[in-house]
Formats: sequence, C-alpha cells, structure tokens
Amino acid sequence: MIPDLLYTILGLAILLLAGDSLVKGAVNLALRLGIPALIVSLTVVAFGTSAPELLISVQAVLEGVPGLALGNVVGSNTANILLVLGVPALLTGLATKDCDTRHNYVTMLAATVLFMALATTGTFDWWQGLILLAGLAFMLTLAARQALAHRREVIAQAEAKGQEIDESQLDEEEDLEGADPDMPTWRIALYLILGLVGLPLGADLLVESSTNIARSIGVSETVIGLTLVALGTSLPELATTVMAAIRKQADVAIGNVIGSNMFNLLGIIGVAALVGPIPVDPEMLRFDIWVMLAASILIAPFVFRGWYMGRVWGAAFFVLYILYIFVVLQA
Repeated sequence: MIPDLLYTILGLAILLLAGDSLVKGAVNLALRLGIPALIVSLTVVAFGTSAPELLISVQAVLEGVPGLALGNVVGSNTANILLVLGVPALLTGLATKDCDTRHNYVTMLAATVLFMALATTGTFDWWQGLILLAGLAFMLTLAARQALAHRREVIAQAEAKGQEIDESQLDEEEDLEGADPDMPTWRIALYLILGLVGLPLGADLLVESSTNIARSIGVSETVIGLTLVALGTSLPELATTVMAAIRKQADVAIGNVIGSNMFNLLGIIGVAALVGPIPVDPEMLRFDIWVMLAASILIAPFVFRGWYMGRVWGAAFFVLYILYIFVVLQA
C-alpha cells in the first residue's frame, strides 16, 4: 500500500501544479484576447481552480469507480467548511462582521439542496448533469449581474463627485489570480501545455492509486473519495483561507469556500454525469450528504449575524471534522 500512497501524493501534487499552471495560462490568454477581467474571473478562474477535482471525477467515471468522484465532491464540501474554515479560525480567528457574502451563501445552500434532491433519484445520469449545469449557468448569470450592478454604482458615484473614472481600476486585473500583463506569449503557451498535459496525468495516477488503496484496506472507493482524496483536493483552499486569515481578509476566506462548494456540486458532478452514470451509495444518502448540509448551515450565524469565528469555534469545527472522518472510516 505504501507505493500506492506515494503515487497518490505524486498524482495530487501533479494535479495541483498543473491546475495552477492552467489557470495562469488561461487567465493571461483571455486577457490578451481582450476578454473583460470580470468575465475571466467568473469563468476562467472559477473553472480553472476546480480543474483538479473535475479531472479526478471524470477519470473516476471513465475507470469505472464513480463512487470516488461523488465521494470527492461531498467530502471536499464538508472539509471546506469544517477544516478549511476551522483551521484559520483556530490559528488567528476570522472577523466576519463586515463580510458581505449573504447572497452567495444563500446561492450555495440552494445548490446544496438541488444536489441532494437529485441524489435521491439514486443515480446522477446525463439529465441530472444537465440540470446541475443549468443551475451553475443561472448562478453565474446572477453573479455577473450583481458584479455589473456594483460596477455601475461605482461609476455613478464617481461621476456624482466629478471624479475621473479609470477603467483599468474597474477591471481589477491585478486581483485576478495569475494575471500578468507583461507575460510573454511563449510562457502563456507553456503554462497551457503543462496544465493540459499534467491534469489528466495527475488524475490518472491519483484515481488508480486511490482505488488500489481502497481495495487493499477493504473499504469502498466512495470512502476513499470522502477522506483521502477530498482532503487532498481541499489543500489549495486551506492554503488560501489561512493566508486570508493572516491578512485579516475574512470575506476572501469565506467567499473562497462558498464559491468552491458551488462549483463542486454543480459544475464537477454536472460534467462528470455527462461522461457516465454516477450511482449514489445508499450510505451517502443516509449520512454523508446530510453532514455536508449540516456543515453548510453551521456557518449561517457567521454569515448573517456577523459572529466572530474565534479559536473556540475553529477548534470545534476541526474536532467535528476529525469525528466525521473517524465515523466514515469505521462505517
């Protein structure tokens, strides 16, 4: 099992590096082609940062272990709340009083409920996938309208004060992950090639080795997806939220988790279901998706009431995640 564990770690490392490379290349190519930064942020960055999870899920379906795909998504969403928010809260605390994430949070809850409703059919097939992708398109449209409305408000306020409007500041290209207006064309191409080659390679390594681990220790691929794979794919979000907490940017930390969870449920399973049917493990219907929903609801007071997520809450979230992993592995 040791070689398979090493291959899993190697596959995860390749996935994360390739995903980061793809985002850098795609962002700078899109900006070079004149696509507005707002659209790039809502599409290229959002999909690019979820590319590792997407490739894992697609590869798992293609290799006949769809439980790994579903376990990865449900496990990642639970980890994103309890671990990815719990650890930075435990380290530095998260001041959520001034965070304006209520609209996105409600959207995430709606996506969770839609996912759970479709899961009760017993299988995610092509038509469930289309419904999830339609939900994603609808939510992206709402996000774009909200961002454009904010943009118009900023312009109107500037005009009312007689201030000169700088379009480059409105685009906020410097806030786009990996954006570099001076990046040469050959480097953009190199990033894209590394990303496109590395993602399927890493996904193949991770799925095959994870499946071997599951068989060697006598658990299902779904359990490995809920634990080992989900934890690994949540590491980038954990790094982002820890840095955001250190910089006192609670809105970035919570926004990152909410956005990731929405894309996991709607985008990743939506695409994977078009590749092939994904049966839903009965145990997941009885337990895991309800834990995912409960974890999502758990942060409602911090979103709506602005409660301070201090070290006590961080410790509680962390302990709850450890207990969840223990229960899953004992099942």
